[in-house]
Amino acid sequence: MTKPIRIGCYSAFYGDSPEAAVQLVKHEGSNLDYLVADYLAEITMGIFAIRRKQRRMMKYMGLKDDGSKEYVAQFPNYVLSRILPDVIQNGTKIVTNAGALNPVLLKEIIEEILVKLDLPHVKVAAVVGDDLMASVEQDGLSTVSLNQFKNFTSFSPVSSTKHQLHSDRLPNSEEPIVSLHAYLGARGVCDALDAGAQIVITGRVVDSALVVGPLMHEFGWNKNQDSPPYDLLAAASLAGHIIECGCHATGGNFTDWKLAANSEFGGFAYMGYPIVEFDGSSGEFVVTKPKRTGGLVSVATVSEQILYESLDPALYILPDVILDLRQINLTQIGPDRVLVRGAQGRAPTPWLKCCGIFMDGWKLSGQLVIGGHEAKEKVLSSVIYAEAVGRAVRDRVNAYYKENDISEFRDFNIEAVGGESLYGPLNSKNANEIREVVLRMTGHHDDPEALNALSIELVSPVTNMAPGITGFFERAKPFPNLIHFPGLYPKSQVETILYIDNQKKKLVPWGPWDDSHSFQNPKSVPLVPEAIINEQQEDIINVKLINLAYGRSGDKGDVSNIGIIARDPSFYPYIKRSLTAQVVSKYMQHVCKGTVVRYDLPGLLALNFVLTATLGGGGLSSMIIDRQGKTYAQLLLTGLEIEIPSNLVRFSKL
Repeated sequence: MTKPIRIGCYSAFYGDSPEAAVQLVKHEGSNLDYLVADYLAEITMGIFAIRRKQRRMMKYMGLKDDGSKEYVAQFPNYVLSRILPDVIQNGTKIVTNAGALNPVLLKEIIEEILVKLDLPHVKVAAVVGDDLMASVEQDGLSTVSLNQFKNFTSFSPVSSTKHQLHSDRLPNSEEPIVSLHAYLGARGVCDALDAGAQIVITGRVVDSALVVGPLMHEFGWNKNQDSPPYDLLAAASLAGHIIECGCHATGGNFTDWKLAANSEFGGFAYMGYPIVEFDGSSGEFVVTKPKRTGGLVSVATVSEQILYESLDPALYILPDVILDLRQINLTQIGPDRVLVRGAQGRAPTPWLKCCGIFMDGWKLSGQLVIGGHEAKEKVLSSVIYAEAVGRAVRDRVNAYYKENDISEFRDFNIEAVGGESLYGPLNSKNANEIREVVLRMTGHHDDPEALNALSIELVSPVTNMAPGITGFFERAKPFPNLIHFPGLYPKSQVETILYIDNQKKKLVPWGPWDDSHSFQNPKSVPLVPEAIINEQQEDIINVKLINLAYGRSGDKGDVSNIGIIARDPSFYPYIKRSLTAQVVSKYMQHVCKGTVVRYDLPGLLALNFVLTATLGGGGLSSMIIDRQGKTYAQLLLTGLEIEIPSNLVRFSKL
């Protein structure tokens, strides 16, 4: 391996610890070429969309506004203020999507900070073009052109993955669109670095672009427009995917969590954030973390992150390349060092994924703690979900609505958190073992004022219903019910624009794409066959899946994926035999209202299950407690059993 480019990621989402940036700068110093940070997700974009509406209202009312509601203020206020002089001295460049809805404004704010620090020579760039509503002054369907926007039900770029299609609908004329963003690629970041930028601010780009852009710049991959190195771009995209979720690759959210919690140098309290060391000639890279930090980097932790929020592993579709995950190979080459090989790439599609958000009524949520003997019985009557208190609150409010000529709730959800509501009909039947639950109630209504009645009644059970109720703090307030709708938009209709050097604009051209739609037919790869068990075999036993596999689950709108990775190669054929799509569909039927399809990743000895219509509408609008499927892998791992020969038990995690 030639001298690799080292890139560290300190933020996985809007809310990650600012201390992570300090950690990477402190431990790595001048050995860190790039520091990247991912702040944006579908839910985050919804938050910013509402903030933009608030800002426009303030402007309409003539109130002063500094624009901080449209970018991630944590970045300049709590991160840059602590690391900027050091990263400039070390020669480390920063790339982040903290610009959110207004990268240009954040660029200007950072430039003001640089002047105050006597660092005016440092170049800052902003990459924009993702916001398809940037010039819209009044939200609404009539003000946004959706003529060329296609949802996933009306157009599938991949015929072999039609089961993945969402049931998402486009908003109607009475449902105002509050944001619509195209996921840009890495070329804008690359051009900014080519132009000498040391800090690059973007809006909504694909998460991996924060890593692909720097590598594209360092190795000159954008210079050959006619024949881009797709395998290298795929490897760079994989590197970006692995580290963009921060500690997900270093022991965070790991199945064997005790290994991270009890690791040296602080465990969970001082988790090490991920670093990739990328070789531009071969596309191989190492995943690691700073020395003397908590957590761990292993084949298992990296495998789990590769599967996180993925769908068809043959077609991980990105703006600059299609990444094939099926034959990825991981090797532990040292303590906290995993070598990654085997990424394959193909020409990208003519389409960009879009993230749209519209408003559909209002929601209000509240919760109460119910403690004492047979707490579950107090919350559950004769059915699995909380009824005794929750339904009483709902009925009281509906009675008030009827009396005052107000329409009833559009929807109402009751959950007994702690009463194994996540498991549905598979929950524990022994109610006496549960002495504390949290009753969570959510109401959906068109009128925010009407929800104030629910806010009042949420607290009344403290004195007039079951004993041992506590845990309320303040009255809940209505908030907009936002609906996420994914879709596709032609690249030819989206411009990536670079701002650098006194607001000069520069149009960033797209690379080539595949107009032939040949990506609909990915090549086949060798698969590991399922095990064959003779019915007369006497040495077959049932073993819990968690003893044989790792797991990680995530979300894509209303679609969830569950990745299962064999702990040992000998387990994989037996896991494939027992863990079919039909088995998963039956087990998850209490949450999955759509289809379940299984994919093979033989390189990782893994299976990926894609569950549609399974998150109650998706992270923004869902009324269930697990709006993003974070617990789904644990439900499978701890609830299902696999048939294996007894002589393999000694290799399992028993």
